Amino acid sequence: MTVTSLGLPVVRRAAPSTVHRPEVPQLVDTFGRVARDLRISLTEKCSLRCTYCMPEEGLPAIARIDLLTPDEVARLVGVAATALGIREVRFTGGEPLMRPDLARIVRLSSETAPGVIMSMTTNALGLHHRAASLVEAGLQRVNISLDTVDPAQFARLTRRDRLHDTLIGIRAAKQAGLDPIKVNAVLMRATLGGAADLLAWGLSEGVAVRFIEEMPLDADETWRRDNMVDAAELLQVLSTRFELTPIGRNDPSAPAEDWLVDGGPHTVGIIASVTRPFCQRCDRTRITAQGTVRSCLFGDDETDLRAALRGGASDGEIADMWRAAMWGKQAGHGIDSADFARPVRSMGSIGG
Repeated sequence: MTVTSLGLPVVRRAAPSTVHRPEVPQLVDTFGRVARDLRISLTEKCSLRCTYCMPEEGLPAIARIDLLTPDEVARLVGVAATALGIREVRFTGGEPLMRPDLARIVRLSSETAPGVIMSMTTNALGLHHRAASLVEAGLQRVNISLDTVDPAQFARLTRRDRLHDTLIGIRAAKQAGLDPIKVNAVLMRATLGGAADLLAWGLSEGVAVRFIEEMPLDADETWRRDNMVDAAELLQVLSTRFELTPIGRNDPSAPAEDWLVDGGPHTVGIIASVTRPFCQRCDRTRITAQGTVRSCLFGDDETDLRAALRGGASDGEIADMWRAAMWGKQAGHGIDSADFARPVRSMGSIGG
């Protein structure tokens, strides 16, 4: 049963069945996929109010006691790396920079999972103050959300006039040695006309731009399938200014398909989550800021690891709970199915 509270659900469910699950340590599911990429949300708070993600007033606040602590985050990261085969950890939100203890979270996680890639998805507001300390703590890579380089359009889309601060944050990330830096832009009808300008900016700045099809994860529930900008339309727009040569995915599990721009070496990526879904190759597992496992971005089933952490469960017991949760992962998002239903949580409360 799922009980919702202003978009932040409390999910209760029986322990998932693990009948027929093979005796392997990895996070396998019934379709043969193996999760190796952990997305762990740190907060529901954000310094922007992007229309495709959050309501204008922001998401309902999660009580501090209900958020995972730095030690709890690090313990889950350690279990994921040592017992479950996770190879990369990405800290998300909300906006992870809203956590004043972010550097401590990164440092503790790096210490418990040596050799595992530590990365972050951020809007980069304030990153210029913290990039160096985050790198020192163990952060290696960063994905930065930026949908347009037009100041007026940025202000309308994010409900904040902060483009200059995001650009400063991106340059600070470069100076701090974060590499690669990827810029993620959600495709919107309002910003399609500026997509080529964003790509040109990315080429000049030496950052990898990736466009993402908008998904039905907005808190305001205004997404409509017949109005979304798809990959095919974007390619038409970009091709009026650039020569694009398809090169596919550099990793079979990578969500982005890449194109060489004007013969290379620079590329542009397109994540066609809706029209060219990659669910059959998905290798992600997600932890919400409240400490619940979500096996799928669009699946509302959640397993509460925070309660287990605070109830004295061993690392082995937590790993078993996590394995059981992922064994029941659904086949895909099913957006084009007649019976498709939006997830209860919006993107901001799940974690990007």
